Amino acid sequence: MYCPFCRFPDSRVVDSRTAEDGSSIKRRRQCPSCGRRFSTVETASLAVTKRSGVTEPFSRDKILTGVRKACQGRPVDSDALALLVQRVEETVRATGSAVVDAHEVGLAILGPLRELDEVAYLRFASVYRGFESLDDFEAAIHQLRAEAEDDGTAPAEPDVAAQ
Repeated sequence: MYCPFCRFPDSRVVDSRTAEDGSSIKRRRQCPSCGRRFSTVETASLAVTKRSGVTEPFSRDKILTGVRKACQGRPVDSDALALLVQRVEETVRATGSAVVDAHEVGLAILGPLRELDEVAYLRFASVYRGFESLDDFEAAIHQLRAEAEDDGTAPAEPDVAAQ
């Protein structure tokens, strides 16, 4: 670690602490050359391998952008989206692997997005799973309804005769 003051190529760790969220370590360092102290924050790097085989750094912003598009026009606030992105990152990091497949990231998004907003879930799933026809949408809706009935969270069917 280069000293930011004198550019000496080494430093001594004086103190280490885990950051609030637990995903990084804050270290207090001292330069043996100039004696000045400085702090560093260290995080484990995480990379995503895309379908094309290209590997790129994990990006919370890319997840937020994709989920925001799926939630466009839906009653979902920014804080809920930020929490969703945090949950996705925690899920991906919990695999313990430094390189994850893009498919795993997509699966990590689908669960929390479904809990947040089912319409946004269908929008995201239609792109992620490559829906090609109305039958694909109907199958996904049927699956959502069946799972909601199993959970006991199915909404009441609207009374068509009363309208």
